[in-house]
Amino acid sequence: MAIVTEISWEDMFAGKALPDSPVRQAWRTAVAEIAEKAKATLPQCNGRVEKAVQIVLNGDVELLPYGKAKVASQSNGSMSYFIVNGTCECKDFAKAPSGWCKHRLAYGLYKRASALVKSRVAHSEPTETPQAILPEAPASVNVRLMLGGREVQITLRDINEQHLLERLEKLLQRFPVEERKVGWCTLHNIQMKENHKNGQTWYSHKLANGKWCQGK
Repeated sequence: MAIVTEISWEDMFAGKALPDSPVRQAWRTAVAEIAEKAKATLPQCNGRVEKAVQIVLNGDVELLPYGKAKVASQSNGSMSYFIVNGTCECKDFAKAPSGWCKHRLAYGLYKRASALVKSRVAHSEPTETPQAILPEAPASVNVRLMLGGREVQITLRDINEQHLLERLEKLLQRFPVEERKVGWCTLHNIQMKENHKNGQTWYSHKLANGKWCQGK
């Protein structure tokens, strides 16, 4: 679960700075400390460690049962996910030293930074509950797109509002708005038949199972 600060579009375009909090500071400090240890241990992977830090701070690591994790990877405005459990499905896993791709590193950073922050909270008098000490993304935006005739909601998260807007612009350029034809079924990508009865007009098309769809 990620703590995401919601801001208005007006504030985003104005470049308004987000208020910081002790939780965010504690989390970033822990991630930075663990990242430095990773660089010292794996100097040949320093570039990958930096990318892993961005993945973690973006809130793109999700823990799964049985010691697995779902780690997001972003390239060219598209989002993909890799399941990490000692191995990774990405192309870099086979090339990375000892298999330490940025996704495996992100998983390791996430776990160790979380443990570090919770340990510090347990030995102090926290002003916020330990459950609140979780990774977060300072800015996020949701956009609904039509993919394969289906409406899909995509969430972009980032630690910088301007970078977030640039990524959003690239994403929207990949999926230009299409003019919807009258009577076009977006569920099945097919033109429906125009029907008239009792002064009413509607569109529908017959499915393979014999039922009728009205594009809803």
